[in-house]
This record gives sequence, structure tokens and C-alpha cells, in this order.
Amino acid sequence: MILYAVIFAFGCFSLSVLMNLWKVLFANEIADRILALDTMFINAIALMVLYGIAQGTGIYFEASMIIAMLGFVSTVAYARFILRGNIIE
Repeated sequence: MILYAVIFAFGCFSLSVLMNLWKVLFANEIADRILALDTMFINAIALMVLYGIAQGTGIYFEASMIIAMLGFVSTVAYARFILRGNIIE
């Protein structure tokens, strides 16, 4: 039963990543692109955790934590660049 749930979740999050990619490429506002990129990071983390569940290993959980930190830092850097024009003062 868990296998079917993981396969369904893989399909849903994969579709979500594709929609986020479309929004990153074709959004009108730069803020929309940053939001879509941040959401794409979150969906990639979900895919990595699902892959860890499917494989039965814990190494993917640690990798997903690293990706989560990189996603947070990159989103903050993009937002700061939009608001102030520079990242490091």
C-alpha cells in the first residue's frame, strides 16, 4: 500500500516541479519567478525524501536538509538583491 502512495506522490510532485519550471521561465514579474524557484526547491526536497522512502535509506534525508538550507539562502539572496540591489553590503 505504501508503494502506491509513494508512486502517486512521485507523480504529483513531478508535475508540480514541471509547473514551477514553466512559471520560472515565463512569469512576468521577477518576484513570481523567485517564488516559483523557491517552491521548486521545496518540491525537489519532497521528491528526494520520497526517493529515500522508496529506497529505504536515510542518506537522502540528509541530502534533502542540505538542499533545504541552500534553497533558503538562495531565496533570501534573490529577495535582498531585488529590494536593495546588492547582496553583501
